[in-house]
Amino acid sequence: QLQLEESGGGLVQPGGSLKLTCAASGNTGSIIYMGWYRRPPGEQLQLVADITSAEITNYADSVKGRFTISRDNAKTMLFLQMSGLKPDDTAVYYCKTTTKVATTLRHYWGQGTQVTVSS
Repeated sequence: QLQLEESGGGLVQPGGSLKLTCAASGNTGSIIYMGWYRRPPGEQLQLVADITSAEITNYADSVKGRFTISRDNAKTMLFLQMSGLKPDDTAVYYCKTTTKVATTLRHYWGQGTQVTVSS
């Protein structure tokens, strides 16, 4: 089992910055994938950025050059540094991880943290 807890959301003005943190606990040694997703108001869930066990990162086109995903070596903390924030970045942001035990994959989600970009 794995537990995820996001933090760092809040209200920020356009052009501002925020850093989101996702703390993983439990069977963290089996994590093979970590990512940030978001759900804007009235829209579907979107991939923001993710990182594989091979340290390959991937970003949505809308956030490239503005957001940076990173994690600690122990894979217990996932970060999303967001800068140049725009009103369109307003959403609930979720941390997702995937674990692999033998041939079984399991997906875990955090409870989400609200990011609001507004003047």
